[in-house]
Amino acid sequence: MNDKGNTFLRIYWTVTFVLFAAVMVMVFTYTPVEKQMGLVQKIFYVHLPVAINTFVAALIVFVASVGYLWQRQMWWDDLAAAAGKVTALFAAIVLLTGMTWGRSAWGMWWTWSPRLTFSLVLLLLYTVYLMIRPSIESPQRRAVVSAVYGVVAFLDVPLVYLSVKLMPDIHPSSITLATPMKLTLLAWFVPVTMMMAGLVHAHYRLGRLLRPQGEHDAVSAGTPAVANRAGGVA
Repeated sequence: MNDKGNTFLRIYWTVTFVLFAAVMVMVFTYTPVEKQMGLVQKIFYVHLPVAINTFVAALIVFVASVGYLWQRQMWWDDLAAAAGKVTALFAAIVLLTGMTWGRSAWGMWWTWSPRLTFSLVLLLLYTVYLMIRPSIESPQRRAVVSAVYGVVAFLDVPLVYLSVKLMPDIHPSSITLATPMKLTLLAWFVPVTMMMAGLVHAHYRLGRLLRPQGEHDAVSAGTPAVANRAGGVA
């Protein structure tokens, strides 16, 4: 990456961390304490943005997986792998913050409610996705298997989202917030989303750097090469 690109990344991450510091101050100074739950309710401002961005990261895996199956370009596979790592990380944060909130709200760390169960399944699916990838030696076979898995794994995302609406669940389907609480929640979405996008980009760059040079633009075996106008092979 050129100097301009590196400068942009430094600015991007600096802004991201500054915004995290700002919303952290906001949540403890501007946002009122919820009367029933107290300070533990403030976990919600982290929990929901991370949950939504988990879905976004999983969507990137899905789109990149479809892209690879369609075009057989390795950069799609690198993007899917990068987003898969972020999906697993964010899904773990969602469960940890949710369990902490649930311990105070329900008096228990865990209950096998539909949303919690499907959320755990989501974490396990993308953890297995990351475990499968290094177990396959052939780059092309790894990319194909991972792409098919990435498409199938995404089916759990709508189940997580819709479970609380379609099935009896202890998990609340919506929460009423005062105006300062709504503004704080919206503010938290900005740095969390920037963090998700930044991590996907960082893992993608690392994946491209670590991939052997001959694989960067390789296509799967059996895919015909395309002749370019100069008479070479594309």
